[in-house]
Amino acid sequence: MKKDDTLDLEIIKYATEGKGIARIDRNIIKPVQDAQPQESNEKNYVVFVQGAYPGDKVTAQLRKIKKSYAEAVIVKIISPSKDRVEPRCKFFGTCGGCKQQDLNYQTQLKFKQELVRETFEHIAGLKDFDFEEIIPSENNFFYRNKMEFSFADKRWLTKEEIGSEDVIDKDFALGLHIPRIFDKVLDINECFLQSEMSNEILNFTRKFFKGKNASIYSTKTHVGYLRNLVIRQSQNTDDLMVNLVTSKEDDALVKEYTSELLKVVPQITTVINNINKKKASVAVGDYEKVYHGEGFIYDKIVDYNFRISANSFFQTNTLQAENLYKTAMEFAELKGDEIIYNLYSGAETMA
Repeated sequence: MKKDDTLDLEIIKYATEGKGIARIDRNIIKPVQDAQPQESNEKNYVVFVQGAYPGDKVTAQLRKIKKSYAEAVIVKIISPSKDRVEPRCKFFGTCGGCKQQDLNYQTQLKFKQELVRETFEHIAGLKDFDFEEIIPSENNFFYRNKMEFSFADKRWLTKEEIGSEDVIDKDFALGLHIPRIFDKVLDINECFLQSEMSNEILNFTRKFFKGKNASIYSTKTHVGYLRNLVIRQSQNTDDLMVNLVTSKEDDALVKEYTSELLKVVPQITTVINNINKKKASVAVGDYEKVYHGEGFIYDKIVDYNFRISANSFFQTNTLQAENLYKTAMEFAELKGDEIIYNLYSGAETMA
């Protein structure tokens, strides 16, 4: 068989990042050179299938063929795994924000636990070690305290948009990148990762700057104004930050944007403009200007308050960060006379 050929597969195991594993006879894919393929029941060749889960029976298209494995994508699900669920988001499968939204959450935890165990056994060579159960996230949706959206002057069109008779602006997008495509963005109007308020900010920002005919920074020509919209929302306080990342200053425009945005979402506590003059596609400015509030927000983990700036590192799932740190403290069994180094920790939440 060769690239783009299809074959029917039964998924028996989970890999990582939304890939299922099937095993087949090597002769089916790549017969031994200078020899006639022979009948064999030995399934000694691995096929990684993007978007497939154990229990699926699928028709898959080969995208990459290597000596010891192949990569494929689903063309058709012949019979689905019992663990599949209906994804909540209409952009799932196209957007790169979520990998397993169509898989039961408890099953996700089980697969992740198996992957961690195999890592310790096969890579670290450990055996007979204690293995704790994963602590599940309390929220499956609206759990992130930070979302980073991108502007693009090339909009990725979905299959529905391509087949639509509606007039679509292909030169303005605000949303999330398509996996492995750096210059196109999927224009989204709702996301279930942060909050409904975040969606309001996202949609207002798009409408405002399109209405102003604001230019979008191009990663190819390095010309244009708008780069990113970053929203940080505290989980344990009422603080809410909007950070507009641009390639240059436009004081009058950002002041008007701030004023109009606060009318729509008055809960916003600070608005910042990061000015990024570098060519690299990063949502971090060389400097920043504050247009509303103090220029930072506060959030709380366990009994401690943390001041978070626009470019601070802070664990994106606040509630799970609390579980992580509580567990680390329990395991550490600290007595109070130890010296602890808090390195590479962003806002120093561990200390």
